[in-house]
Formats: sequence, structure tokens, C-alpha cells
Amino acid sequence: MLDIRQIRENSQTVKELLNRRGEYDLQPILELDEKQRQLETERSQLQARSNQVGKQVGEKIKSGSDPKGRDIQALKEEGNKVKAKLSELEPEEKELKAKIEALLLPLPNLPSESTPIGKSEAENIEVKRWGDEYIPQNPKIIPHYEIGEKLGIMDFERGVKIAQSRFVALMGAGAALERAIIQFMLNHHIQVGYVEVMAPLLVNSQSLTATGQLPKFAEESFKCAADDLWLIPTSEVSTMNLYRDEILSAEQLPIYHCAFTPCFRREAGAYGKDTRGLIRLHQFNKVEMVKIVHPNTSEEEHQKLVADAEAILQALKLPYRILELCSGDLGFSAAKCYDLEVWLPSSGTYREISSCSNVRDFQARRANIRFKERKKKGTQYVHALSCSSYFLSFLVTFPVF
Repeated sequence: MLDIRQIRENSQTVKELLNRRGEYDLQPILELDEKQRQLETERSQLQARSNQVGKQVGEKIKSGSDPKGRDIQALKEEGNKVKAKLSELEPEEKELKAKIEALLLPLPNLPSESTPIGKSEAENIEVKRWGDEYIPQNPKIIPHYEIGEKLGIMDFERGVKIAQSRFVALMGAGAALERAIIQFMLNHHIQVGYVEVMAPLLVNSQSLTATGQLPKFAEESFKCAADDLWLIPTSEVSTMNLYRDEILSAEQLPIYHCAFTPCFRREAGAYGKDTRGLIRLHQFNKVEMVKIVHPNTSEEEHQKLVADAEAILQALKLPYRILELCSGDLGFSAAKCYDLEVWLPSSGTYREISSCSNVRDFQARRANIRFKERKKKGTQYVHALSCSSYFLSFLVTFPVF
């Protein structure tokens, strides 16, 4: 969530940065914020007067005045009027704060100063390419889903029978391959300092709001109708919310976590797009890396995160490229993002396989995750980073044939 103080004090700068992503109107927020601050000032003044009246009553009684005397009764009457007015203002101010938050929650993160300006994925910038020598030269390579069906390791028809379209059952070597890649990835991440997490696959609305999926992307998620529980679209949700509403010490930072989970998305709006095989499934496996870090180190940690994702692809000898996303193609929570795309021989193109984002303090504000440094007053919001790697068995099926 964006900082209301930043919007108030630098509204033009915030608007210009938001407009790199699309069209956003900050005026309703500024108007409500002005009303809320006026109410806050009035309430503070009334509270101060209420305290003053109470003190005066106590002092007069202590000095010998009759508790039922006219002057004391007049003060008490004034105090009662002030309290009555306060009881009117407090819910009004609370309502205004709720309205401001409702307008802030759908706003995306501000792109970082170094994020390329652009309107769509066509303006993303390729910053690196690796492994061209591993690109197969066989022009007759067939798609991964045909390979999977011929080998009997991917059963799409039975997946549909069990659930609905865009579900698959991995069989025999397919299931073993998926499990092996998951273990390989987790082992690698743990060896370089990540702590594995196995957190709930069902989360409450507050958790999804904290990481930015709600309210904007409710239609993309599966909800349990009888409970306030949602199936996770990514283990980033569970992992980040481990620390929701906590104040960490600076000595605890950085925190590195990795997690394997099945993930679930409706893929609303994907009709007519490439949905064959293991692409755009409603249920899919991911290994996620999450970092919670000091703001001063988040840019450096972002580069390390990308390198950790690259190490997996290089170990598997999968040719890939890295794209720096432009402002118009950033994910909702990201301030800066790099996508890793693997070469797909059967279609002669690169396909996104991993997305590494620095969200800065955007999620920390929503989740209220702060830290405190020794000998410094107050607290600061942490910075958060995440990197997903998915379509796991899809990763290694096609280069072998």
C-alpha cells in the first residue's frame, strides 16, 4: 500500500510515477485525507480541552470548592458536552480512514526510478541471454504435452474428469520428475542460505490483502464458500504473512525463506490464449524464494535473488534470457521486476518461467511488518522481495527430446 503521507506531501510526483503504469486519480484520496486531518485536529483540540476541564475540576475540589457548586457544575457540563462531541467525531473519523484505505488498496506500487518506462510487454528490455549452445537444433521437436502423453507421464483427460479443464494428473515418471525437480530446487536454495517453510495452503482474506491479491484480484483466486479462506495463488502469501503485525529487530534481517507449494489460480481472462499442456493450469507447483530485508540493502538483495533463480536454470543447462519489465508490465505489487524466460524449442520462443520482484515496503505497509534498530527511535517498514519458479516438470521435459 502506498504511504498516505507521501501522497499528501508529494502528490504530483506520486501521480507521475503511477501514470507510468496507467491512469490513476489521486484527488478523491487527497480530499478525504484533508477532511480526516481536519477532524483529527478538531478531535485533538477537544480531547485536550476535556483533559483540561477534568484537571480544573480536580484542582478546585482539592482547593476546597464545593463539588456541587456552580463553577464546578459548569465545568462538568462543559466536559460532558465535549465528550459528547468527541463520541460523534471518533466514528466519523474512523469511517473516513476506512474510505481512504479502500481507495489506497487498489493502487499499485510505484515503479522504481530505474524501471524502464513503457506501456506494455513489447517495451520490456532484454538484459541478458545465457545458454544459446544448449538450444536444440532439431526442427522436428514436438510440444511438451505431446511428449508427456506419448510417454504416459501426463494425463490431461483424466485430470479433467477428476476436476475440470486445466487440471492434469502426472503419472509414473512424470510424478517422479516433478518431485525430483522440487527437491533439487529446495536443496539448492537451502544450501545458499534460505530456510524452508511449509505453511498453510489456505489463507484468510487479511493475508491475501497484505500481499496485494485482494481486493483487486479476487476473481483470480479460489475461495472456500463456507469460510473466510482462499487457496493460495503463490506461497509468497503464506510466507510473508508469517510476520504480519510483527516488529522485528534489525539483527533478524535479512530473512530468507524458500517454499514449495501447489498453487491455485482461476486464470480469469485467459480464454483464447495459449492454454495447452502445463501452461495456465488452475493448479500448478511452484518453488518460491522470499526475502525480508533492510531497506538499505533491497536493491542488492534483488540482484542476488535473480542470481539464485539463474543458478537453477544454469545447473539444468536450460537456455534462458532475462527481461527487465517496463513500468506498464509490472505486477501489481512490484516496484522493479526481472522475468527469466526459458527457450521453448517446439514453438521457437522464450516462455516466462520465473519472476523476481522487489516490492520495497508496499507489502510491509499492508501487512504491518516493521523492524527496529538499536539506539534509534521508532520503527521502519521492511522491504520484501520474492521470486517464483513454476511449471516444474515443464522445465526439463522438452530439452531432452
